[in-house]
Amino acid sequence: MVEAGRATLFTDNRYTVQAWAEVHGAEVEITGKSSLVAAGARLASLRGRVRAGFAPEQVTVQQSTVVSQAAGKRVRWTPVAGAVEGLRGVKDAGEIAMIREAAILAGRVWVSVLKLVKPGVTEIELAAEIEYGMRMGGATGPAFDTIVASGPRAALPHGRASAKPLEKNELVVFDLGAILRGYCSDITRTVYLGRAPRKIKGWYAAVLEAQEAARAAVKSGVTAGEVDAAARRVLERRRLGKRFTHSTGHGLGIEVHEAPRLARGDQSRLAAGNVITIEPGVYIEGTGGIRIEDDVWVQDGGAETLSQARRELLEL
Repeated sequence: MVEAGRATLFTDNRYTVQAWAEVHGAEVEITGKSSLVAAGARLASLRGRVRAGFAPEQVTVQQSTVVSQAAGKRVRWTPVAGAVEGLRGVKDAGEIAMIREAAILAGRVWVSVLKLVKPGVTEIELAAEIEYGMRMGGATGPAFDTIVASGPRAALPHGRASAKPLEKNELVVFDLGAILRGYCSDITRTVYLGRAPRKIKGWYAAVLEAQEAARAAVKSGVTAGEVDAAARRVLERRRLGKRFTHSTGHGLGIEVHEAPRLARGDQSRLAAGNVITIEPGVYIEGTGGIRIEDDVWVQDGGAETLSQARRELLEL
């Protein structure tokens, strides 16, 4: 809870030691009741009519009901969408360093798993190896459920790893990320199991060109929609525009999906210190999909790619 002159974390005695160790710049109040009830009671204790803001994207209906009932009728609630995300959007040097390490770790683990990619191994076995490798590299866990999608399943942009075995002559999409010291990475790479036909190579080249075009458009002050448009222009020129079914990227930090969202027509402006993903893709039903994703640090006048795994098409 943030007031004009102070900030307070309300929690219960299960988290006493952790709260005192990890919370800086705010008071800690250990309560024997619900943290939401305690926050509401603090509001109720204030004099006169009280105006309180809340982030609607972070609070459930049930949570809102509990705290408002505890606060009483004198409190006027005002939704303040994006307030928390806006504060977190610009990262400092220490945060950039942690995201860079998380991105490098994810790329290193992906490279180490390539030797296991062969016909007969299942998607879920590869996902397990990736998540194990990230933990062994220091991650507290994956930033999200690791995606390994092969053959026709690679046409699913968010296809979870399944028991499907890999087969010869098919695309395999790997989407993975690590949580390292509290910060997330998110990278995607696509390989071909066998000798890729000319059409597949053409699609891959188009996606890579789209990613490079979007990456080149990134700098502070440009709109998120302009970066998205840079990727779409390439794919539309290659007659693959309708195969690109999602946004070009999203913000990255403590959560794997943060503001800004690099979507068609989005007018929010990138700021120096934002970390975003650049991840165009094409998806062909019955054949598979191709996506290439990197983590990018927005700077004045340009950008720096934090992830380092190789991007050229690999034929395994």
